Formats: sequence, structure tokens, C-alpha cells
Amino acid sequence: MKKIAFLLLIFLTLQLSAQEKIMVWPKGQMPNSKGLPLKTEEKDGRIIQIKETELFAFLPPKEERKQMAVIVIPGGGYYKLTYDLGGYQIAKWFNTQGISAFVLNYRLPTSPDLKQKEIAPLQDIQAAIKYLRKNAEQYGISPEQIGVIGTSAGGHLAASVSNISTDYTELKGDWTSIPTIPNFAILISPVIDLGEFAHIGSRNSLLGENASPEKIKEYSMQNRITEKTPPTILFHAQNDKTVPVMNSILYYQEMIKNKVKGAMFIFPEGGHKIGITNKSELTDNWKKLCSDWLKAIINK
Repeated sequence: MKKIAFLLLIFLTLQLSAQEKIMVWPKGQMPNSKGLPLKTEEKDGRIIQIKETELFAFLPPKEERKQMAVIVIPGGGYYKLTYDLGGYQIAKWFNTQGISAFVLNYRLPTSPDLKQKEIAPLQDIQAAIKYLRKNAEQYGISPEQIGVIGTSAGGHLAASVSNISTDYTELKGDWTSIPTIPNFAILISPVIDLGEFAHIGSRNSLLGENASPEKIKEYSMQNRITEKTPPTILFHAQNDKTVPVMNSILYYQEMIKNKVKGAMFIFPEGGHKIGITNKSELTDNWKKLCSDWLKAIINK
């Protein structure tokens, strides 16, 4: 019995060590920082403050690994990170599809270290995309098949990096030629609109309680869609009381107007809890729909 327990411990240790921790920013080059000596802090299983941006690599076996990769962006209303439920668990599911996944723990706009709070999360996801494209060969992935998936406020960040072409990373040298727009996006119960249908907590965390109408319009992502927006699939529940389903509808309407390829699925139930484990068998179908859609866009 002791031998079995010892072997299990070794196995778990190897599994944990296989999840590489990547520091996204080259040392001393993290922009938009006051240089405060922060510590990463957790509360109730959520990260509420982060020292510096991190990526955690979840890689399927090389024999099963596809060229596609996805950056998983956890939600949490822009004031916390649901890094396990909205991060690691989703990454592990992608691994079962042969897809490499990288969970991004990004700087929260509520951090006291930031000079300009609303662009910090965007800087981090842009840098993460650059990093993976630059190091794609190391991970056995294609730099032209890197997408993003975001839930809730993470969906807002995924939509932001899909539509904002300005490079905010301030990285120099050969970094400047690496594009920041992902090749595809998956948005689950996403925060999109910061006006009439806003999740107030996300808006206040990102823009402050007294945001101007101009700033609200600027960061409502349905207003930023162009014909260059990457293919996108959206999943939402009609009975979502946290982030109204109109967020996804507004985004998809603009996708149609701008001839952006994609799809939208609205389930009758599921609330704000669409994820790896779902109470409804119907809602749980988002995973198969997503998997089939990813196969379709790669084969075109």
C-alpha cells in the first residue's frame, strides 16, 4: 500500500512539473508599472492581486499534439481571476482534444501598481500572443493557429485583443513585427457591452465608477468589430442573470454586418455557469460544438 502511495505521489509530482510556468514579460520590460513590490494574493480560491503576468502551459502528449493552441483567459469581473475553474480546467479539456492550452494570469486593473489601469490586461494578452508566436516551434504549435478563449470578463479581454490592433506592449527589437491579433476567438458568457447591458462590476473595475460615455463606448467591444476581426464562436445562456445574453447578441450582430465568420449558440438555461461541468446536458454540448467548429475553421 505504501509503495502504491509513493508511486502515486511521484506521478502527481511529474504531472505538476509538466505544467510549465512562463513569465510573459522579459525581465525589466513589463510596461505600465510603478514598480511597487506586490505579492500575488489569493482569496477563496481566486487570485485578487498578481505580482507579474504569468502563463501556465498545459501540453498534450507530443504524439497527440495538434498545431493549434489556445490562450485561456479566466474571468472574475476584472477584480479577481477564476484561474482554476475558468482556467486550468478548461486548459485540461483542450488537452483531451490534442490542443495545447496556456492559462493567462493577467494583471487586474484594480492593481495599485498600474499607471493606466484599463490597458494592463490588454498589454498582457498581447504580450502572451507575441511570446507564443515567437516560441511556437518550442511548443510544437503553429504561430498561425493561436486563438483565445475567455469566460465572462475574460471574454471581454478576448474580444478586446481580437479587435484592438494597436500594440500596447512597448516591446522592442524583433518583437515589434509579431502581430497581436489572435487567429480565432471563443467567447463564453462574455462581457461585451459596458453600457446598457453591462456587468457593472466589470465596468467599474476596468474603467472606474465615473467612466465617461466616450470611454464606455470605446470599451464596448461590439463597437470595435471590423472585417479584420478573427473567426469567433460565442456561447451564452438565455437565463444568465450576471451577464445578460444581449452581450453576445450585440457582438454577433456586428460580426454579421462586418462579414466576420463565426457562430453563436444560446442555450435556454445554464445561467452564468457554462463551463467544463454543466448541470444541463444540452448546455454541456458547447464542448462538442466548439470542438467541431475548431476543426471546421482549420480545414478551410
